[in-house]
Amino acid sequence: MTESFTVDHGPLNRTYKLRRGRITPGQRSALGTLADRFALPAGDAPLDLAELFGQNAPVVLEIGFGMGDATLAMAEADPSTCLIAADVHIPGVGALLRGLHRRTLENVRVLNGDGAELLKRRIPSASLAGVRLYFPDPWPKARHHKRRLVDAAFAALVADRLAPGGRLHCATDWEPYARQMVAVLSAEPGLELEFGGPVERPEWRPVTKYETRGRARGHVVADIFARRKPGSVSGR
Repeated sequence: MTESFTVDHGPLNRTYKLRRGRITPGQRSALGTLADRFALPAGDAPLDLAELFGQNAPVVLEIGFGMGDATLAMAEADPSTCLIAADVHIPGVGALLRGLHRRTLENVRVLNGDGAELLKRRIPSASLAGVRLYFPDPWPKARHHKRRLVDAAFAALVADRLAPGGRLHCATDWEPYARQMVAVLSAEPGLELEFGGPVERPEWRPVTKYETRGRARGHVVADIFARRKPGSVSGR
């Protein structure tokens, strides 16, 4: 595995559980051979997004992509948008790399690491067209609620990194977490909550494994949208 697929910084407050998973030979091969093509450059320096993708196109950050199926579908459906996809699950990273290679997609760059830390440390202010957070760990036990990703600090960070009019799109099948997301995003002065609740799945968001599993358990899926206010000041 190359250096490009190591985590440079541990999270300040880990908001995910590392999942065990067997790495297939194909995934392992992809990790070793496709880093130069698809990995984010290693290091701590802020990313030059236009240079990273070789074009001045809108860039969206996806935090947590699982095995990458939805990421591939969205990237293929909208090649004019560039996507940074971050996840800590090594088999999923390998699967996404294989999928990008097989579909000859060039509008995605991959990080094996914490997407929230990437957002904090390497994404410039007012640079993203969007942030996607689909089915993050809900940490259902009360003593673990502080480990949920969507809190006031995360909302302020997203508001700063989004370009004016840029959009945060969250989805969850855990109703208490959906209510928390709505409350937190509504309280952030740099964001304008557009919608938060059960709604017919937006056609551009593919069905994920976690969504299917949640619906099978009788959970109601909520999509939450918040947009950076045009007049808000960045630089937090």
